[in-house]
Amino acid sequence: MQSRLRVRGHPIQPMLVTFPLGLFVSAAVFDLTDVAGGPAFLGEVGYWTAVAALVAAALTAVAGMVDLWDVPGDRTRRTAVAFNLVNTVMAAMFLLTCLVRSNSPQRGASAAILITELVALAVGGVGVHLGARLMRQFDTGRAEAGGLETLAGSTVEMSRPRP
Repeated sequence: MQSRLRVRGHPIQPMLVTFPLGLFVSAAVFDLTDVAGGPAFLGEVGYWTAVAALVAAALTAVAGMVDLWDVPGDRTRRTAVAFNLVNTVMAAMFLLTCLVRSNSPQRGASAAILITELVALAVGGVGVHLGARLMRQFDTGRAEAGGLETLAGSTVEMSRPRP
């Protein structure tokens, strides 16, 4: 099975997933430093990094929903739905922390916020595991596009995937 949304033959959604995950981890690191007694501005940097991660997660979710449309109704579909739900739970937990922090003047982190973020990252770890399983299931029996001939043509494609 191939993804509907591709860039030069490669699925977009697995590429996009790295942005919110990396930004969520970065936000937690900034908040950990803030809670551990680092400079106060790191809490605000952590807040805005989490906000950027939420925007990236929304874009990734849209790409995931487009790809989910053509997933066959077997074990792969269950894995894809679980993957999207787990990532939604992680994003919802970070959204909750951002909403709590949005009313404070400096948007600094607290121990409770940091613990919530760490739990969200643990949930995200389950999502990474499910994403790796999905990639193995999607790549089964699929020939890799390669060589310099793939550089010609349109950059972003949206097409009906081949079964």
